[in-house]
Amino acid sequence: MTKEVLVAVKGLQFASGEEGEEIESIYPGQYYEKNGARYILYEEPMEGYDQVTKVTIKIKPTEMVLTKKGIINVRMDFVEKQKNMTNYQTPFGSLLFGVDTSSIQIQEKEDDLQIQVDYVLDLNYEYLSDCKIEILVKPKEEGIALQ
Repeated sequence: MTKEVLVAVKGLQFASGEEGEEIESIYPGQYYEKNGARYILYEEPMEGYDQVTKVTIKIKPTEMVLTKKGIINVRMDFVEKQKNMTNYQTPFGSLLFGVDTSSIQIQEKEDDLQIQVDYVLDLNYEYLSDCKIEILVKPKEEGIALQ
């Protein structure tokens, strides 16, 4: 895959007894491989702020690490069949999240990379929601759309 890519991120949260809330965004980004891991880099703007948050996604066969630095600061470790705790720092304060990953699916073809992570999110040790994140990475010149 080329270095210049488009990154489509689709997130879905299911709170207890409620219908899912879906968020979908597409960003220009960079892709590269190093030491057996794949890396995706992009910048995420935040409404109402001039500064962006730099996002790095590191992918290995059974884990994904999502790091954000800027307005939002967090490192979320998604490791299949494992729960990890993280401090999610926002301009309004810090939150303690638990990320209990049930599955990670990675499909790589010559010109695209698809990642799907299913996990349970808790806040201060209390269940918050069932979540799913889907990431699609394609060469910039091909364009992109999530379904």
